[in-house]
Amino acid sequence: MLRDRPCRAGEIAQAVGLSPAALSRHLRTLKASELVEESHPEFDARVRIYTLRPAPVAELKAWLNEIEKLWATQLSAFKEHIEREQA
Repeated sequence: MLRDRPCRAGEIAQAVGLSPAALSRHLRTLKASELVEESHPEFDARVRIYTLRPAPVAELKAWLNEIEKLWATQLSAFKEHIEREQA
């Protein structure tokens, strides 16, 4: 959702089916990890607009790719071990 455009907190809550309080907790965590940033439009400081920050997301994706490679290697080695034991 935020990948496509910045969104209001209410829009996000409705789209993902969370209560505003639950979404607020999640957004607080995402802000603390700098994955999203919060802004307020000039016309209404009560409104919160959330934007996805691409750099941390790219870093997270790269880390997940490394973890995936590690697990693929480990699982492949485990499979080979089991096949040798069963032979």
